[in-house]
Amino acid sequence: MSRDYPLEKVRNFGIVAHVDAGKTTTSERILYYTGESHKIGEVHDGNTTTDWMEQERERGITITAAAITCFWNPSYMGADLSQKVRFNIIDTPGHIDFTSEVKRSMRVLDGAVVVFDGVAGVEPQSETNWRYAEEAEVPRICYINKLDRTGASFEKSYESILERLSTKAVRLQIPIGAEDKFEGVIDLLHMKAYRFEGEMGKNVIPYEIPADHLEEAKKFRSELIERIVENDDVMMNDYLEGKEIPLDTLKNLLRKSVIENKIFPVLTGSSLKNKGVQLVLDAVVDYLPSPLDVPTAMGTNPDTGAEEGRPASDTAPFSALVFKLQVDPFVGALTFFRVYSGKLETGANILNSATGKKERVGRLVRLQADKREDLKEVYAGEIAAFVGMKELKIGQTVCDPASPIILESIVFPEPVVSMRIEPKTKADQEKMGIALSKLSDEDPTFRVASDPETLETIISGMGELHLEILVDRMKREFNVEASTGKPQVAYRETIQGESDVEYKHIKQTGGRGQYGHVKIKMKPMKPIEEGAKIKNNVDREDHFEFINNIKGGVIPQEYIPAVRKGLKEGMERGVLAGFPLVDISVDLYDGSYHDVDSSEIAFKLAALYAFQDAVSKAKPVILEPIMKLEVVVPEKFMGDVTGMINSKRGSIEAMGERGQAKVITAKVPLSELFGFTTQLRSLTEGRAVPNLEFSHYSVVPRNVQDEIIASRK
Repeated sequence: MSRDYPLEKVRNFGIVAHVDAGKTTTSERILYYTGESHKIGEVHDGNTTTDWMEQERERGITITAAAITCFWNPSYMGADLSQKVRFNIIDTPGHIDFTSEVKRSMRVLDGAVVVFDGVAGVEPQSETNWRYAEEAEVPRICYINKLDRTGASFEKSYESILERLSTKAVRLQIPIGAEDKFEGVIDLLHMKAYRFEGEMGKNVIPYEIPADHLEEAKKFRSELIERIVENDDVMMNDYLEGKEIPLDTLKNLLRKSVIENKIFPVLTGSSLKNKGVQLVLDAVVDYLPSPLDVPTAMGTNPDTGAEEGRPASDTAPFSALVFKLQVDPFVGALTFFRVYSGKLETGANILNSATGKKERVGRLVRLQADKREDLKEVYAGEIAAFVGMKELKIGQTVCDPASPIILESIVFPEPVVSMRIEPKTKADQEKMGIALSKLSDEDPTFRVASDPETLETIISGMGELHLEILVDRMKREFNVEASTGKPQVAYRETIQGESDVEYKHIKQTGGRGQYGHVKIKMKPMKPIEEGAKIKNNVDREDHFEFINNIKGGVIPQEYIPAVRKGLKEGMERGVLAGFPLVDISVDLYDGSYHDVDSSEIAFKLAALYAFQDAVSKAKPVILEPIMKLEVVVPEKFMGDVTGMINSKRGSIEAMGERGQAKVITAKVPLSELFGFTTQLRSLTEGRAVPNLEFSHYSVVPRNVQDEIIASRK
């Protein structure tokens, strides 16, 4: 069999935005207009397709990325309506606590539609999502939504994109009216106005641009064309000479510029009022890349270590990246994957190149949010899911066993909040272990650990809401009743100085003894400069670097992994308050061994004790998570709110305006922010709106460090 549509007619894109900018409402309109859904669900009614989890519908927010497959006929006049385009869409969460869903989705998408609130413009999570898209080099279309709302302003929102995200943004559309007078949009490239009539605005009606908008449209069209042609010298000369550039040429050049991330077109509308969504879909077809337009997926051959590419072709060897796991109560484990090359049939054997294990493909499904469509095969450029594959983990590559490859994995942020959890009954004990294991497999930012002193189970995540949702899911999906302690800050420890230590582990017990002797130098781990190559003797991973400088076999090669293991074990518990250590570089430069008494365990223990001694001599400090706080507040409460932020060890970075309200931006330690929202509401009569996101880790002040250490004793 072969695919039933060409690869150039495929678009893999995500819908991303800050909380409450209208992502899910936009997704519901897409499903309706593409014929996948005959009834539009609304977030406020709790009956949307993509927000299908009970917790999502109760809270009115998106928690988990939902995958949708649908087909679209472009609605512009003159389009060949026989040319359907296949959309694989991922509706991602906007809440900061679920940011890892956006990050992992960006890794497998070819493009993104970034949705903005027409009143608020760029918001904190918009910036975070944009940064993830920049890191993944994902082409973007901007969609300023909610232009029907009181206080909406296309121009102010557009300006906020230019100021806070990118000067490469340019108007592709302008609105006709705003707030309750918002009627439709003007397409500047086609120089046509559009209104949306019929049931749910299904009919897109082009008409001549109203006279009172014509001059403005001409002005902005000139600006748009200038931005397009500046990316092509020949077109630029033609334009400067006053030649008329054909519409198709402009569209092709704009498409090329969008794919190369040189231009971000800005569109507008109101998803809730059924205005503009179809034209966003047309823009996806016209300007976002197909799998053929994106760079070849690169990876490493696990057998040779050589870099290899996998072109987006059905005839290339099969390769795919796992980007999401989900426990489905009806079918079991679902493993989402993006196919980069080749094709895969049910019954085939695939290789997990991370573990070297082979697995047989039992069942393949295409996702329609919470519905499943069985497939016999999948092709390059598709997003689908395995059913029942229990060994696969997020970020792993599956491929043709005859052509192994490890594609670039996904890096996730570290958790910043922890809490104690314990089962309520003996019967819940075993069930809780299974539930926590499955939930941590699904979500790489959710960690489970055991406190070595108290033997309590500690769960860690991206925020209070994140952990609250996971505990709620444990109760509903796994029937586990558990009690939790208060949320705790996920502190870290590191060093600010250098040390050089020697440790001999010698034990005589009558029979064979133990002998391990190491000399190590320790220093803070520095980031690698761009373009610099890692030396062969350097083993580097997140927050830890091991340098093997042993010469002349003073420590035999077979004991080096044991030394590394002992050092890595030392990273788990700091010397000040027992928090995990980060960003440490250790150089093993000398030592000795005994022909009879040396063993792996002896060298592992020698390395562990040497590590602990080295840390205590290298100026250890405690690090705390610092949050970026943005508060939108009426002007009369400005003084009270700034005073409150200062009292929480916060540093105010900027003050601005958003509509009639003021905006305060600050950096505040997470430890000071538990209960902050409640305090803020009471201080401002419920009128202030806070937004929080993780910024970075920073050294705690000495007096706070002493308090933390005292509280751990």
